[in-house]
Amino acid sequence: MPEPPFAINPRIASFFVTPVTSSVAGARAATCRCAKPYAEFARLKSKTVVPALFSYEKPRDMTGRNLIVTFRWIFLALISALIGAPPLTGATQAAEPKVPVLWDAKERLPKPDLSALPRLRFLTTTDFPPFNFLDGAGRLSGFHIDLARAICAELGIVEKCQIQALPWNELEGALQKGEGEAIIAGIAATPESREKYAFSRSYLQFPARFIMPKAKAFTEPILDKLRSKRVGVMAGSAHEKMLRDYFSTVQVVPFNKPEDLYADLKAGKIDAAFGDGMRFAFWLGGSDAAGCCRFAGGPYLAPEYLGSGMAIATRAGDPALAAAFDYALQEISIKGTFAEFYLRYFPVSFF
Repeated sequence: MPEPPFAINPRIASFFVTPVTSSVAGARAATCRCAKPYAEFARLKSKTVVPALFSYEKPRDMTGRNLIVTFRWIFLALISALIGAPPLTGATQAAEPKVPVLWDAKERLPKPDLSALPRLRFLTTTDFPPFNFLDGAGRLSGFHIDLARAICAELGIVEKCQIQALPWNELEGALQKGEGEAIIAGIAATPESREKYAFSRSYLQFPARFIMPKAKAFTEPILDKLRSKRVGVMAGSAHEKMLRDYFSTVQVVPFNKPEDLYADLKAGKIDAAFGDGMRFAFWLGGSDAAGCCRFAGGPYLAPEYLGSGMAIATRAGDPALAAAFDYALQEISIKGTFAEFYLRYFPVSFF
């Protein structure tokens, strides 16, 4: 397949480019649904993340497959530009951990009046660290718990708010039976799930990233540098399809087990790995990686491959409550509260 008709030029523009895991269900899998990876991960200090620098160049050919690739890259760049990233002063400059910005501060969302709402019960689980889990004292904790409390504060209904933990397979039934008003547990907003739920806008997305050994890690521009390199990826995943479509000049090396992919990366049998940024961040910060590797290029967002990220679900007949969450989430982002939560629970930023 011809190269994507884009060149990367840090002198023209800086765009924060992002992807997601195969879906939010993939994000749940990325945490291993157990406390051990997060316990190890949470002890880490922040690491450097290099944002991608993309600019458009006139395509050499606008027919057939190349036209499709062109539109894909235009869409990728436009979506990424909306997320925003500060420009760098140098390609190899160390950067502070990046916090995703998914809200336009200039957009004015109406402040909802929830005075008639008798109570707001958030439903979640305890097996999705660092989003929702039981801490050492058995208390419900995590990113989602702090976010739900902040939402209640922004809506001025702290005294009406409750957070209840249930098994994952009981969440939908509890919501439909009126045992809660919202689910904040990582339900993916898909065409199928939108028939059951009304969703807030996405508050967190999961970028696809490359990781490479530190001594050999590429900086942007990365496309030409990846030519003919052996890149590992999980077989049959959305990331494999994205890698083949967007980075067609690499040698794709599929793996069935993530531990085999990581082992071959450390052993130098592959030049890089491509996959979910959050999953990679957990591994990079853990003892198994032993400081061997780092992010290279990116991050990349491609919703058509990887989904639209995390959102809060309400009953399908309650879109007004979902809109109220949008207002609160925007305020939390603008005031810096979201950034505080993100850096607290993800000290190795996957952006």
